[in-house]
Amino acid sequence: MGYIITLAILSVIVIAILLFVIGIYNTLVKLKNRYLNSFAQIEVQLKRRHDLIPNLVETVKGYMTHEKETFEKVIAARNQAAALLEAASKNPSDQSAMTALAGAQGALSGAVGGLMAVMEAYPDLKADSQSTMLQEELTSTENKIAFARQSYNDSVTSYNTYRQSFPPVLIAPVVGHPTDAAFLEFEDSAQIQQAPSASLS
Repeated sequence: MGYIITLAILSVIVIAILLFVIGIYNTLVKLKNRYLNSFAQIEVQLKRRHDLIPNLVETVKGYMTHEKETFEKVIAARNQAAALLEAASKNPSDQSAMTALAGAQGALSGAVGGLMAVMEAYPDLKADSQSTMLQEELTSTENKIAFARQSYNDSVTSYNTYRQSFPPVLIAPVVGHPTDAAFLEFEDSAQIQQAPSASLS
């Protein structure tokens, strides 16, 4: 009789531990899916940005015939940023991929900012409605990127905080969550948001 009671108590303890571990696992999965979804929102906006930039370059080329080097810098930066976005989207948890992506986006913002500064010297562009519309779309996209990045970093913070707390910190590596998620920190957030906002009016 005592053996049966002991077995029943041990069974209850084992079941309680299993339910506890399952609860931690499910929370880790939920928080990870949340930050992956947030990264997907950044990816959408960055792809839109990458699509708008060549359109802007093509639109202003006719007015800026002596600015080949500027165009080449913008397109090279855009292509680099697009390639690194693709790499980061395969594993948003990879800190090195996220750091490379942030650096490429910063370089792209610098190149676009340089293009915008040069565009100011061409008064005929002020009357070009296509150019003005593309600049406005680019500015709107930059704002959406900033909001999406903030949401992503908030989701990463939630995941990392839970994963680092006790007892999840002991269980997470065992159930397939061995590392913290990577933040997406642009080197110069102000530049990212302001570079394309130059106005031709």
